[in-house]
Amino acid sequence: MKNTKLIVKTKSKSYPIYFGKNILEQMDKLMKKNIPGVKKICIISDNKLSKILLNKLVRKLKKYDLKIYKLSASEKNKSLKVANKIIEQLLKYNFNRTDCIISLGGGVVGDLSAFISNLTKRGLKFVNIPTTLLSQVDASIGGKTGINTNQGKNLIGTYYQPDFVLSDVAILKSLPQREMIAGYGEILKHSLILDKLFFLWLSKKGKKIIYERNDRLLVEAIIKSCKIKSKIVAKDEKEKNLRMILNFGHTFAHGFEKAKNFSKKLNHGEAVLLGMMIASELSYQKKLLTLHELFLIKNHYIKFNLPRKINKIFKQNEVNKIITYMKKDKKNINEKINLILLKKIGKTTKPKTISLKAKEIKKFLNSYYS
Repeated sequence: MKNTKLIVKTKSKSYPIYFGKNILEQMDKLMKKNIPGVKKICIISDNKLSKILLNKLVRKLKKYDLKIYKLSASEKNKSLKVANKIIEQLLKYNFNRTDCIISLGGGVVGDLSAFISNLTKRGLKFVNIPTTLLSQVDASIGGKTGINTNQGKNLIGTYYQPDFVLSDVAILKSLPQREMIAGYGEILKHSLILDKLFFLWLSKKGKKIIYERNDRLLVEAIIKSCKIKSKIVAKDEKEKNLRMILNFGHTFAHGFEKAKNFSKKLNHGEAVLLGMMIASELSYQKKLLTLHELFLIKNHYIKFNLPRKINKIFKQNEVNKIITYMKKDKKNINEKINLILLKKIGKTTKPKTISLKAKEIKKFLNSYYS
């Protein structure tokens, strides 16, 4: 399989994403090419990853002074407490601004590692090796770092672009099926907000991507998805306007996740899929999206067995809790809840144009239980 490179261009920094199968084997060469001055490296790794994967990376970096920090990749560990603990270790080992942190894991590890990289001595080198489909198409692009608080998800964070990203589809072979569906949610999102042709392509190829894990189609879907996100990020790195369209489905999703207290009952990708379906139905109710286009989206969900019914995951008495956390979303600028909705497949409403009262959204969510 031919390896591919995409350059993500932002105002603060441009960096490459390398795509392909077994490209982890090229890690030593990519380090020398992109950040040649590094002497010390701290690998922050998900402790549930295969030892074979971590050992392969360690072998490729044997010429460096290596430190390894393993952690449980839960949303609860994406915290100031854990970040501070790792930063103290980096300072103890005298990491400086020419040294590097490598994230080896999914979005939780990537967000936390990038946050730590940014804060330590005002910026260490940072390399992201996303190991889930979700992180390969979402968290690894755009430079958002973030940690969670008791008040909600990603409410503390910065923008910090990596030096490069390595996206290896061979790593995805061992992912649980549930994680493949979660990652597919972000791919689907990118098609819904900006590219109807991509959506129609996914409607034909989705089974081979999600369930058969066809290498060629996986790489193609990941690259298409990353191109859409990088195009948006290039125009609006700091989420002042356009980048907000990437939040389609996410305001609901973050409310869902926090209402479940970030438990394993609902992962981020599942929450996004559920949030996008509800946002699509709300778009139809608001006479923005046609019934035909809503049916296309619903049929896509049914065809690939994607989570779409809130009443199968939440009890009605949990709706109030969902609304409480939606109101705390960082994208809200007043008492109303800001949403991105769909005008049609491939086109969203403009950011900051749809603001609804909490009681209206509550009424809409409660309608699923009548």
